[in-house]
Amino acid sequence: MGRHQKRIAAPRSWKIERKTAYWAVKPRPGPHPGDRSMPLLLIVRDMLKLADNSREAKRILNEGTVKVDGRVRKDHKFPVGIFDLLSIPAIKANYMMVLDKKGRLSLVEVGEEEASGKLCRVDGKRMIKGRGIQLNLHDGRNVLPGEALADAIKTHDSLMIALESNEILHHFAYKEGSKVMVIGGKHSAQTGEIEEIRIVRSPESNVVKIKAFNGNGGEGSFETIADYVFVVGEEKIEIPGVK
Repeated sequence: MGRHQKRIAAPRSWKIERKTAYWAVKPRPGPHPGDRSMPLLLIVRDMLKLADNSREAKRILNEGTVKVDGRVRKDHKFPVGIFDLLSIPAIKANYMMVLDKKGRLSLVEVGEEEASGKLCRVDGKRMIKGRGIQLNLHDGRNVLPGEALADAIKTHDSLMIALESNEILHHFAYKEGSKVMVIGGKHSAQTGEIEEIRIVRSPESNVVKIKAFNGNGGEGSFETIADYVFVVGEEKIEIPGVK
């Protein structure tokens, strides 16, 4: 992998102009894949329009005025990915990173209460010596659910996490009937309801059949792999700005 990123060859999920310059900032390795995250500088300058150039954007970040998931981030290459929460207390603004209908990373403005909790997917479970079960979440964080929830929470479930305390607020199960968003593949950004989960007895990924929400009254079904499915609610979609 090269150390630099040509703007015209940037991931299609980045909502930036392609021909205004030759280079773009490349995100630093972190909690999100490169094609599902954007560097903080591009968000401040190109998406939020808080700066006219890189120097101004870096100055804003160095002043410690931008928080990601409740923590001040000064690294202009820090990757911000799906469902990350970006806060700028100086202007009382809070945003959530989501996928729009074209599969591009977009910011949705949210309120103070909505910005206090984050939706995370459980990507793995492991036993920690002397501390019980640990959950590994999609954004790199780890939480200890306690004995009461350790057995109930499964891989691919989603959790609403309180950013300040890391406490589990809500648990959304990966099951038939749950509401989901697809975060990869040709159906990226599509929302729907799980109709069937097919267990594949091979090294291949399990297959999920989803009844799509098209937003115009029509519905259809499609299939994708389990790794691309992100549970966003059970009775209804719990993400602001997502339908």
